[in-house]
Amino acid sequence: MYVDQYYIMLVVPALIISLIAQAKVKSTFSKYSKAASKKGMSGAQAAQLLLRANDITDVRIEHVAGSLTDHYAPTQKVLRLSDSVYSQTSIAAIGVAAHETGHAIQHARGYAPLWLRSAIVPVANFGSKFGPLLAIIGLGFGYGTSGSGSPSPIGTLLVNIGLLLFSASVIFSLITLPVEFNASHRAIKILRQTGTLDEEELKGTKKVLAAAAMTYVASALTAIASFLRILLISKNRRR
Repeated sequence: MYVDQYYIMLVVPALIISLIAQAKVKSTFSKYSKAASKKGMSGAQAAQLLLRANDITDVRIEHVAGSLTDHYAPTQKVLRLSDSVYSQTSIAAIGVAAHETGHAIQHARGYAPLWLRSAIVPVANFGSKFGPLLAIIGLGFGYGTSGSGSPSPIGTLLVNIGLLLFSASVIFSLITLPVEFNASHRAIKILRQTGTLDEEELKGTKKVLAAAAMTYVASALTAIASFLRILLISKNRRR
């Protein structure tokens, strides 16, 4: 019976970390969603205030369905806030709104990592979907069975293309880290500068944003682990 040791050693721990990170962000957001901001400002109002404070007037704020589905779309210049943020007045909602506003500020200021991440989105999406598939097909169809014991040309080609495509997804995950951490840093800074939240409220907001940041770290670890798994399996097949 074949046991995928690399999946157990690399991917499983990364998936466990990812599950823990997701549970942590949900519990932390839930906790501070119950803490109303002293100024009674909603997430959408806070985002609008912070945009104006940074002289950004060409970004729309829209309501999007769901919980924690908040995001900033740079190509459309639209900041979308979820049900749990848009009209809510908690410090958690304001923190998330400020974080997304941080991305809008990055865009307005020409923050290089954000630009680079946006540029490779199409390749990363394609690579994450088809890269592993091509590599697995290459491993399963004739890889290492060309008669002489050496890898078959077709199998080798498919694996290499698959790994190359998948690497774009890994790079995207890594670039995402400075983008997200910087957005949270900007969020805390502008919330303090504008007096939207006081120092006591900011403590809770920092915890919400820190928990959210860990989900991106976990995502990057999972992508790296999955890439290394395929790479190591392919190297073993070549022996």
